[in-house]
Amino acid sequence: MNVEEVDVLVIGAGVTGIYQLYRAREAGFSARLLEAGTGVGGTWYWNRYPEARFDSESYTYGYLFSRELWEEWRWSERFAGQPEIERYFNHVVDRFDLRRHMVFGARVTAAVFDEAAGSWTVRTEDGTEHRARYVVAATGILSVPFIPDIEGREDFRGEQLHTGLWPKTPVDFTGRKVAQIGTGSSGVQIVPAIADQVASLTVYQKVADWCTPLNNAPITEEEQAELQAGYEEIRDRLTTSVTGFLHRVNRRTGEEDTPEQRREFYERLWNSPGFTKLTEHYSDLTSNPLINAEWCAFMANKIRSIVTDPETAERLIPKDHGYGGRRPPFITGYFEAYNKPGVRLVSLPETPIVRITETGVETTEGVIEADTIIWATGYDFGTGALNRLGVRGRGGLPLEEHWAEGPRTYLGVAAAGFPNFFFPGGPHGALGNNPRYSGDQVDLVIDVLVQARERGAVAEIDPAAEQKWTDLMNDSDSLSIFLRSSYFYGANIPGKKVSQLLNPTGRRNLQKKIAEAAATGYADFFRAVP
Repeated sequence: MNVEEVDVLVIGAGVTGIYQLYRAREAGFSARLLEAGTGVGGTWYWNRYPEARFDSESYTYGYLFSRELWEEWRWSERFAGQPEIERYFNHVVDRFDLRRHMVFGARVTAAVFDEAAGSWTVRTEDGTEHRARYVVAATGILSVPFIPDIEGREDFRGEQLHTGLWPKTPVDFTGRKVAQIGTGSSGVQIVPAIADQVASLTVYQKVADWCTPLNNAPITEEEQAELQAGYEEIRDRLTTSVTGFLHRVNRRTGEEDTPEQRREFYERLWNSPGFTKLTEHYSDLTSNPLINAEWCAFMANKIRSIVTDPETAERLIPKDHGYGGRRPPFITGYFEAYNKPGVRLVSLPETPIVRITETGVETTEGVIEADTIIWATGYDFGTGALNRLGVRGRGGLPLEEHWAEGPRTYLGVAAAGFPNFFFPGGPHGALGNNPRYSGDQVDLVIDVLVQARERGAVAEIDPAAEQKWTDLMNDSDSLSIFLRSSYFYGANIPGKKVSQLLNPTGRRNLQKKIAEAAATGYADFFRAVP
C-alpha cells in the first residue's frame, strides 16, 4: 500500500482549514487536506437547510489575505445564504489552485504520533494512511450534530433530518406534517422558511431565546463600491477588531440617557442588523441588571405585538435569563410564522416529550402525528470533532482522555503531550466572529511550523504553558456573559463535563499573548522536547 507523506496534513475544508492549507503552501510546505464531505465549506457544506445563512456580515466572514479576491467577489446580501456561501468557498479553492491538494470523502478515524519518527500516521475510514510531520485539525466547533437519545427514535416510520446533516437534494415539505425539535439559531431560520409549505408544523421548544430581527438586505451598488474601495481600511479594522466585526463600540451607558432616549435607542437597535444589538448596545448592557431588564422588557413587548396568540407569545419570551445569557439567534419572520393556522408551539418544560412513536411525537398530552421530524438540536460544541478523530499522542495518550475534565490548551491551538499537532478554530480560541479568531490562530500555527522547520525540532508545548492558559480560561467566567447551562460550556451534551469552551478573555488578550510568544521565538512550543 502506498502511503503519501507530506509536511503538513490539514483535516477539514471549512473556513479555517482552507486558510491553513493556503498558508502552508505559501510557506513552502508540502501539504494535503482531508475532508469527510464531498465538497468544501465546512459548516456551510453540511448545513444546507432552508434559509441557512450568515448572521455575521458576509464581507466580515470571508478572507482578507488577498486584495484581488476581495475585489473580484461581490456578496449579494448583507447576510448571505448557504448557496452563495458555498459558492464563495469553492471560488477561493479554485482561485488559489488548492483543490488538487485536497482529498474528499476522507473521514479521519485515527491520528497516531510516532515518537521514533517524530511524525503522525493518519488513517481514514476506508483504511487509507497518510503520514505527516505536522497535523492541523481544523475540524471546527459546530461539526458534530447532536440528537438527543429519546425513546422510540428508531421506530419512527417517516423522514428524520438534522440541520447539520441536511441532504444535498431539496426536501419537499409540501403538504407534510412536520415536527421540529429545537429552536436555536438553526431552528428559528427553518420555521418561517417552510411554514407556508407544510400541512402542519409543530415546533418543540426546550428553552426560549431572545430572538431579534436579522434585518437582512441586498448590498446596493453604492455599498459595493464602498466595500471595493475600502479594502485596506476594512482589513485593518477587522484584523484588530475585538469582536471580529466592523461594528462601532458604544462607550455610552444606559443611565446616561433618559428613559425616553433609551426607548428610542432600543427601537433603533431592534431595526439594526444582526449582532449590533449586542456589540453596539449600551456599554453596561451585561453589567447593569436594570438596563438589561429594560431591554428585555422592550423585546418582550415586541414579541407580544407580533404574535397574536397571547399564550404562544408568552412561551416565546425567555423567563430564565437576560439578553446575552445565551447565544442570541437572529430571525426573519419567525414570530410571524406562529400566526399561521398550521404552526403550533409546544413548550417542552410544560409538556415534555415522552417518546417518539412510529407515526409522530408523544408528549405528556398525547401524540401529535408527523411525516417528518427535523432535529434542530445543535452540536457537540468545541471539542466534539477533535475527540472523535482517534488522536493519540506521546505514550498513546488519547486526546479525549487528556480532555476528560474539559479541554486543556495553549492559546487554543495545541495541547501538551501531542507534538506537532494543532487545532486552530477549536476550544479556548474565539469569542466573536469565528473566522477572524481562527485566522489569528492559523497565522500563529504557520509561524510555529516555520520555526520548527528552521530548528529541525519537534513543536511540543510546555505543560506549564498549557496549564496557565487553561486556568486562565476556566478562571475567567466573570468575563463571560454566557450561562454555564449553554452549549458554550458543553451543557447540552449528556455526560459531557461542563467546562469553558470559549475564550472569555477575548481577542485582544489572545493577540497579546500571541505577540508575546512570538517575541520569545515561540519558546513555549519547544520547551517540552525531551
